[in-house]
Amino acid sequence: MLRSSLIWLSRQKSIFRFVRNNGFAKKVAARFIAGETIGAACDAVAVLNTQGVTASLDQLGESVTSEAEARETGRRYLELLDEIHRRGLNANVSVKLTSLGQDISDAICEEITRAILDRARQYGTFVRLDMEGSDYTQRTLDFFAQRLYPDYPQNVGIVLQSMLRRTAKDVAWANGLKCRVRICKGAYLEPAAVAFPDKQDVDRNYVECAKALIEHGNYPGIATHDPAIIKELNAWAKATGINPDRFEYQMLYGVRRDLQEQLVRDGWRLRLYVPFGTQWYPYLMRRMAERPANLWFITGNVLKETFKSR
Repeated sequence: MLRSSLIWLSRQKSIFRFVRNNGFAKKVAARFIAGETIGAACDAVAVLNTQGVTASLDQLGESVTSEAEARETGRRYLELLDEIHRRGLNANVSVKLTSLGQDISDAICEEITRAILDRARQYGTFVRLDMEGSDYTQRTLDFFAQRLYPDYPQNVGIVLQSMLRRTAKDVAWANGLKCRVRICKGAYLEPAAVAFPDKQDVDRNYVECAKALIEHGNYPGIATHDPAIIKELNAWAKATGINPDRFEYQMLYGVRRDLQEQLVRDGWRLRLYVPFGTQWYPYLMRRMAERPANLWFITGNVLKETFKSR
């Protein structure tokens, strides 16, 4: 019922219009969304850079329904890369293939994505292909390996989700390619046939995959806010003599800022996933609907930091 309600809310344009003009709602959203414009997002990244934190910027928006929308999204990413370069920011970008036309045509999606990768290569930067639901996993990996990675091995990487049963094999495959991987737990609500239903199994698989990527992969992004997992990986890395420059931790903008600050103080590398754009309301609603536990996760972290600051 909660999931259905959140999905329904994400589709209500009248509610979105009200929320966008509500000062309190925008203030809450500002904790997790770095503004609605490229300029605002880059301002947020500039502050992060002064704190020793890098970023991956994501223009909000997922599956598009027309070629014109896909091309416009691609144009905005080119503008974003230009602005990152112009301002000398330590940041790369993350894209969703569905926002670049994956559900319309592979050919159109490839053309738009290659234009983004050409610009990234020109500036010596990097583009991460975000992973969506399990229906897109193989499609995304095939698209990456067959159409993009051979021509852009230094400029494009992928995301794998430890909640999926297949991920250990995908990690081994990615390590064989020597491509860059972000490992996360995954926020999508998936059937038990393809995903581990129990958190302890997701966590166990996460740690095993993260260690394999750190030890044998190519500068992986270890995306987690779980302090127990971070503590275990830090201890393991130190015990095995793995240098902190072999990988980076990745977290969401505005989530567990106390933990983010501690990682930087302790000398670990940290990159924040920084979403921005006008579609912040449906973005937040969909993230919660995909996995209602995200609602309690975000609420809990807000309350924890609110009381801690008093």
